[in-house]
Amino acid sequence: MTKRKTRKSGKKPRKKTLPQRRSDSWEVADEIVELTNAFCMKYLNEDYRELCEDMVAELHDMDMPLDRGKPAGWASGIVYALGRVNFLQDPNQSPHMTSAQIAEGFGVSQATMMAKAKIIREELDLIQLDPDWCVPAMLKDNPLVWILKVNGVMMDIRMAPREAQEEAYRLGLIPFIPADQAQPEPPLDSETKIIQFPSGHSETSKPQSARKQNDDGPSLFEGLEQ
Repeated sequence: MTKRKTRKSGKKPRKKTLPQRRSDSWEVADEIVELTNAFCMKYLNEDYRELCEDMVAELHDMDMPLDRGKPAGWASGIVYALGRVNFLQDPNQSPHMTSAQIAEGFGVSQATMMAKAKIIREELDLIQLDPDWCVPAMLKDNPLVWILKVNGVMMDIRMAPREAQEEAYRLGLIPFIPADQAQPEPPLDSETKIIQFPSGHSETSKPQSARKQNDDGPSLFEGLEQ
């Protein structure tokens, strides 16, 4: 298991890791990671797998008592906590799972899973759409990622000049430079041909009877005629 990069400021200060516990605690952490890896590869995806591993490392560095309770309990709590951040239970999301399905997948009760998730959520100050714990697919449209204070004014950094975006990226405040993701509009080719819908024939070329066969009611295109 690799150590997660430094988190953003504002989190609770980390406790000192006791040297005599470090070897054993890493062994327990690795057991938890093995469980979350297997679960995510079977039911979720690589993005969730990486975030779960990062969260285990973060909790370990904060000297959380991961050796208290079964590894499956912590693993389920981690997946549930991350799922809550990313709306995993929303059926419109892909992937999505219910809390009951998560607990069942780890072979633990929902009560155990919820208890561990509550500890994790409070210790990491997790909120829904937390930018630090969003899957990449949620980052692009996550307002918490892009609202920053620029020259004393809160604004959407995506609307700022590229120079401001580059500075925010350099400071590690945003995951990528929005200007790099913008899709330029293709230039209009001088030889582009405009084709009429539906037939491509001029309105004036149609017989009068074909243009308006019924004068008793409004035509589908009435109001659009000149």
